[in-house]
Amino acid sequence: MDNNKPLLRISDIAEKLNVSLKTVRRHIHSGKLQSTKIGGVHRISEADYLQFLNTFKSETIEKQGAEKQPKHLKSKKTDTINWTDISDLWDTPKATQLTSADLFSGTGGMALGFQLAGFTPLCGLDWFKEAGESYRKNLKHPHIEGDITSNAIKKEFIYTVKQQLNGKPLTVLSGGFPCQGFSMSGSRIVEDERNSLYKDMLDIISELNPEYIVAENVKGLRSMLKGKVENKIIKDIEALGYNVNVTVLNAADYYVPQKRERIIFIANKINKTNYHPAPLLEPATYITTKEAIKDLIKVKDNPSINHVRTKHREDMKTRLAAVPEGKSLYDNYSDSWKKCSWNEASCTIKENHGGVNIHPIEPRVITVREMARLQSFPDWFIFEGSKSKQMVQIGNAVPPLLAKAIGLAIRKSYDEK
Repeated sequence: MDNNKPLLRISDIAEKLNVSLKTVRRHIHSGKLQSTKIGGVHRISEADYLQFLNTFKSETIEKQGAEKQPKHLKSKKTDTINWTDISDLWDTPKATQLTSADLFSGTGGMALGFQLAGFTPLCGLDWFKEAGESYRKNLKHPHIEGDITSNAIKKEFIYTVKQQLNGKPLTVLSGGFPCQGFSMSGSRIVEDERNSLYKDMLDIISELNPEYIVAENVKGLRSMLKGKVENKIIKDIEALGYNVNVTVLNAADYYVPQKRERIIFIANKINKTNYHPAPLLEPATYITTKEAIKDLIKVKDNPSINHVRTKHREDMKTRLAAVPEGKSLYDNYSDSWKKCSWNEASCTIKENHGGVNIHPIEPRVITVREMARLQSFPDWFIFEGSKSKQMVQIGNAVPPLLAKAIGLAIRKSYDEK
């Protein structure tokens, strides 16, 4: 032991590693971190600390409070997750100087969520015409409609963002990129033309150099090519100078009345901790379908608020009424024509080739406004295009309250000294 250097306390180690006191004690009790008890209090030498740091270098990014990971989020895959409590910011987050921009923006769920979290959205980009119309109708910042693979469109998006930044850094660039174009050639992952969208996102990241990246995708991405796709995405983002953390979040944990699990990559290049928002609700206290849409049963059809019931034939009404909650009308289409649970958070909301969710009480599919409620869109958010296009927009959207939670977690990260 080097007697010339003062011994470190547990609190000193916790501060150096940016972890909780409980985490440091756990490493001491496991024998990974050597300590000496002096007067009944653990003291650690500088040499023992450095040995621990070198041997267990990955611990320097260990999560604060990860031992509190919710049971309903645990999976076979081990994630390094930094949970942060956002409850103190949830009700009245103040506006900040932080900025955001979103690729594959759809109708604007991610942009709205970051706006609710106190960010200033600068620009969105998507090719879907009707989604762009909805985006521009409800959100006041610019939106570029076009194909991200077009150099002209990419340049327009980058220029629009940089013009508004006026020399300042972009805080967050987000995107829910398509991922169908990955396949294997021998032991190597290859990408077909469908994945040029993913490559274009990386190009824009490289050009705009945002401080944080948020990437959202379906939970199934985790199992693509036995996890190799997820690992490639992490390595590609790390190659741009970012550290990355990834896990699955359930929208219902953040006041969205819907059980919707999505994989969320959070990355930064400004030497901060990547935080994921700790759940605000337990499964027993989720917002239910009944709480979210019961009042709309008494509201007459009104196209101006996107609330128009589908007119089914009598035989179809009988069939829809007979479907049990949580089950599908068709055995071979389990992800569409599924009936929402009335006294629980809804099953995942989606539009699948005309097959939307079945109302739990009335013998019909749910309306656009009911879909929007279950996705946590406010009633003032009006969707453009035909009814079928409106449903596609909502089914593909990031729930705004999930995006808000992610935005608040990034605020916690950004503000941490």
